Amino acid sequence: MIIKQLSVFLENRTGRLTELTGILAENDINISAFSIADSSDYGILRMIVGRPEAAAEVLRKAGFAVKVTEVVGMIIPHKPGGLHKALQIISDNNVAIDYMYAFASGNCKATVIIRAESLEKIIAVLQEHKMELLQEGDVYQV
Repeated sequence: MIIKQLSVFLENRTGRLTELTGILAENDINISAFSIADSSDYGILRMIVGRPEAAAEVLRKAGFAVKVTEVVGMIIPHKPGGLHKALQIISDNNVAIDYMYAFASGNCKATVIIRAESLEKIIAVLQEHKMELLQEGDVYQV
C-alpha cells in the first residue's frame, strides 16, 4: 500500500530532464507517473518508477540529488465527482495532505498519488471506506 516515490532536484537547463529519462531508459527502469514543480532556477521532479531503489542509485551516480519518500496511491473512478468523493472522505477524517498528483488511463479508473502527514492514518481511513489502494505490484517491475 505504501509506494516509494523519487523526488529529484533538477536545474532549469535545457536537456536535464532528457538526460534523466535517458539514464532510466538505459537501466530498464519504467516511469509510471510523474509531476514537476518548478521555479525560475530549478524544478522538483516527483515520480513513481518500476524499481525505485535502483533508480535512486543510478541517478545519484549521475550527479542528481535524489530523495526517496513514501506515498500512497489511491484508485478512484475516472468520472466527474470521483476525486471529490475521495477527498471528502479524507477531509472529513482530518487527514492533512502535503501534496498529490494524479493520472488516468482508459475510461474507468484514475490513480492519485498522495503524500500525507500520516500515511498510516490515510491508509486506515481509505480502507475503512472501502477505497481501492495502489499496491506495490501495480507499479514495481519484476
